[in-house]
Formats: sequence, structure tokens, C-alpha cells
Amino acid sequence: MATAAYEQLKLHMTPEKFYVEACDDGADDVLTIDRVSTEVTLAVKKDVPPSAVTRPIFGILGTIHLVAGNYLIVITKKTKVGEFFNHVIWKATDFDVLSYKKTMLHLTDIQLQDNKTFLAMLNHVLNVDGFYFSTTYDLTHTLQRLSNTSPEFQEMSLLERADQRFVWNGHLLRELSAQPEVHRFALPVLHGFITMHSCSINGKYFDWILISRRSCFRAGVRYYVRGIDSEGHAANFVETEQIVHYNGSKASFVQTRGSIPVFWSQRPNLKYKPLPQISKAANHMDGFQRHFDSQVIIYGKQVIINLRLGVLHVGQKLEEQDEFEKIYKNAWADNANACAKQYAGTGALKTDFTRTGKRTHLGLIMDGWNSMIRYYKNNFSDGFRQDSIDLFLGNYSVDELESHSPLSVPRDWKFLALPIIMVVAFSMCIICLLMAGDTWTETLAYVLFWGVASIGTFFIILYNGKDFVDAPRLVQKEKID
Repeated sequence: MATAAYEQLKLHMTPEKFYVEACDDGADDVLTIDRVSTEVTLAVKKDVPPSAVTRPIFGILGTIHLVAGNYLIVITKKTKVGEFFNHVIWKATDFDVLSYKKTMLHLTDIQLQDNKTFLAMLNHVLNVDGFYFSTTYDLTHTLQRLSNTSPEFQEMSLLERADQRFVWNGHLLRELSAQPEVHRFALPVLHGFITMHSCSINGKYFDWILISRRSCFRAGVRYYVRGIDSEGHAANFVETEQIVHYNGSKASFVQTRGSIPVFWSQRPNLKYKPLPQISKAANHMDGFQRHFDSQVIIYGKQVIINLRLGVLHVGQKLEEQDEFEKIYKNAWADNANACAKQYAGTGALKTDFTRTGKRTHLGLIMDGWNSMIRYYKNNFSDGFRQDSIDLFLGNYSVDELESHSPLSVPRDWKFLALPIIMVVAFSMCIICLLMAGDTWTETLAYVLFWGVASIGTFFIILYNGKDFVDAPRLVQKEKID
């Protein structure tokens, strides 16, 4: 049994310190954070000043350093997902980002703007649905791994024993991680999807749980993070576990997905489907081998097994169980939607087929709508989204002493001039059609001139597409030869 994290917390604030009080039965611990020195210490309840401003919180996500100094991130709202094996699972639904500093007067105008942008990046990630935690159960490990651990492992705190691939606030918790005495205040938080259902087949009741864990190694948005890195981590890797709990018996079936494990990229360039590019310099077999070697080490030999645990009769098929099949298909569709929103920015495509087994007119319309939204986000907002993820996960660290802000990227004349020219030319083409000239040939000449000008400008923009997309600024993504 892992050492549980504190579940009931109060945050007390004074101008000098943050005090996080453990309110569980019998607890007397208070985590103290000095807002000036940033020192983290352990105190007791009597040390909290009566003048402190107090509010309830539901967990500490961690701390991060921005231009203005350090910030404390806390969970302010949660909803209960359900229970399994007598452990409550929560979804974190709201957060607060609290500055250690009492004033921003020490910042220049440029620093103030940069700090505001970094805060917007943090809030962007926090507003993406899908952060889950438990104060008593280790959500980062599969049931299979948890059933094959040593007594020493089982006595560790949730933070110590967590699988770092799936602790999305691992970077934010680095200061608390270094001090074992405060580990009960630290919550490993999962990003992905969890759903639980109580089901019945043949009059036998069982729990069916679906958990998807997004890896924080090589995480990112759809086009800016593809393939693998030098360590063999596949982009946007997800571990999905199905658990069946029936009559005291438990079974777990684990699947994984990730980007094609070779060195490749697919940078957005205004085209609907940018061409993938394979690296000419990288050793693909070495990276491929590293990826699958790690898969075997972590997951062992991969086999297919039957998990229904005696719930189904001999010869019965799952497809024949209408009530359970509906729950099953809808849960998988919800899982696909959640994971797709987290990395592509929209819900998954073809979920109507997943839910019903056939394509529907509404499903086709929704796929078209999602495809348009994806196109816009992939080209005009994914740079910001990728920067947000890199900042949150610690792939980029803010240095307020840096002479040049990475957020200030000058645009050349093409970025401003060409779109204006195209819009003006297209508008003039429409005006010429609506306000005909003295003769038909004069009108046609004007329409042809402005039409050719707008189409020509469009193709020039398309040719220089990489100059017009929203690219990441904080971490230089790999360049392809």
C-alpha cells in the first residue's frame, strides 16, 4: 500500500509565506513556502499566523519559474470520476496560479508582456480537459505492474514510485520531489482519459474501467511533434488499459499507441496535408530498436488474452451483449475524442462509426467541421500550443536575464504585405463583378486582372507557407536536411 497523499488541504496566505495545511484526520503537518527565498519547509498547524487569508484547495500541482519569479499552482476544483478497489479517482477541473511576488514593479514593459504570455501558456495547458489524480491509488502504473512489485516499492510515496512517463506535473513538482518529508503534499497528476462503468452480463455484475495515460516524453501537437527522439520515445505516446473487476478477481489488458518510430517530421505549411519528411542523417534502425527494446522491457512479451473472467458463457460473443456493447463503444469513442482534443485540438474523426458501427450524415458533417478546425489550428495556433506544452513540461525554462526574448520573432515584409495584397485584389475582383464597366470587355478585363492578381498572390503565399504558419518559439524543433 503506497503512502497516501493528503486529501484535505487548506491554503493560508500571508505577504511573506504560503502555508498548505493538511486537514486529514490526525494530521498536523503544514507545508511552508517562503515567498521571498522560495525555501520549502515543514511546519505544524500552530505556526500558521491567524492573520493569514485562508481557502480550501484539493492539491498542489507544483511550482514554476517565470519572468516575474516563482508561481505556485494549486487545484481549486475537482469532480469525482468513480471508485475502484476502494480508491477514489478525481478529475482536476480548475486551477489557480499564484505569484510569489507581491508586485510587478521590478519588471520592464517587455518583461511584463512576456510574463503575461507565459501565464497564458500555462493556463492554456491547464484548461485542456483530462487531468486525473488519486490520493491513495497509483494511477501511473498498470494493474499488471502493480501486481508484480516488491514490498519496498509498495511502501514508497505516490510521488516516489510513479512512472515518470505519465506524471504530467513532474517538472512542476521537482522542488517537492527533492524533499521526501513533504511528499505527502505532492500529487502525481495524469493526463489522458478515465471512465468507469458498473456493467451486467448474464446477471453477473462487474466493473469495467478504461484508462488512457498520455506520456509527457515527446508530447506535443499534431504536426510539430512526430516520430521518435534519440532515446526512442515515440511522439504522443498513449498507454491504454482496460480493467475488469468481477467477484474479487481482476484482469488488465494494456495497449499502446504512438507515432511511427523512425526519425521523421511533417511541418505545417498551409497545405491541407503537408508532405512527411524522413531524416536523411539519422540512424533510423538505431532509434527503432531503442523504441521496441524499451517496449519489451516495460511491457514484456505482448500477447492477446481473453479477459471476461467467466462472465460470458462458452460460445457467447461480446457483440451479442447489446447493453454492454453500447457502453463499451461509447467509452472508446469518448476516449478517442479526449485524446484527440489533447493533441490535435479537436475531437476524433469517425466516432459515429465507433459508436454505432455505421457512418451517419451528422457524423460526416462533424468530421468536416473538425477537419476545418484542425486545419486552422495546425497552421495558425499550434505554435503557441506547442510552446505551452514545452513550458509546462519543463522542455523550456524561463530565464528573465536573457537579453533577447524568445517570444519576439520579427516577421519579414511578406507576412504583412502578401495577405493584404491578396485581400485587396480579391475584393476588387468582386467589386468589378458587381459594378460593371461601360462595356462587357472592359468588365472582363478588370475581373481578369484582379482575379489573376489574387490567385497569383495566393500561390505565392502557399509557396512560402512556412513563413505564414504559427511556429513554436521556445524550443527549436528538429530541422530536416
